[in-house]
Amino acid sequence: MRITLAQIAPKLNRSNLGHIINIVKSNRDSSDLIVFPELSLNGYLLQDKLYEDAWEIDELDELKQLSLHVDIVVGVALRDNDKFRNTALYFSKGELLSKHYKVHLPNYGMFEEARYFEAGDIFESFSCRDKNISMVVCEDLWHEDVHKNLIKEDPDLIIALVASPARGFNDDGLDIQKRWMDIVKTVSKECSSKLIFVNRVGFEDGLGFWGGSCTVDEKGNISNKLPHYEEIIKTVSI
Repeated sequence: MRITLAQIAPKLNRSNLGHIINIVKSNRDSSDLIVFPELSLNGYLLQDKLYEDAWEIDELDELKQLSLHVDIVVGVALRDNDKFRNTALYFSKGELLSKHYKVHLPNYGMFEEARYFEAGDIFESFSCRDKNISMVVCEDLWHEDVHKNLIKEDPDLIIALVASPARGFNDDGLDIQKRWMDIVKTVSKECSSKLIFVNRVGFEDGLGFWGGSCTVDEKGNISNKLPHYEEIIKTVSI
């Protein structure tokens, strides 16, 4: 399966849709699935901008149409009646095949997601390309209950959309990266599943996002690792 890791630097406005559409059009003939990071259609530190910039699902019809050529996974601040959801969307064959509302909204330190978003409450899998697929958004993977849910779902492929700021600098590298890699290796082995990890890059209000997107096999081996801090689009085989 050809996977395009779209390690991008979203802006804090709606111009991201045009950028994402251009990336999809440039890679659709050489890829089976293009994966973008958490909140890639909006940027991360939305705060009160959420009320202006959240998307209605029918505003994303162009992505739906492009998925006739290639599957697309994208992160979005989605308007859900009078609520807002931090959402992963999976488009395939001209349809919105699945969506996952982020369940665990961090609300500590630099994070204020629970102040603005409504949490989801379920993890489920769906069938596509003869595979059982599960999606998670960032903090979801840091919770043991999620690991248990994923084991029950028994996915062939886990897709993790991430917006992780760089923190914990030390002589051995970036502490947050080490913690993330330990998590994705553990989850892959627990579920005997391949995993796609796509983290954003760029800066927002003093926060720098480190990237390091990669794929993980069923035995927890990491491969196809992308560089830190650099916007890069790369298609790999898993």
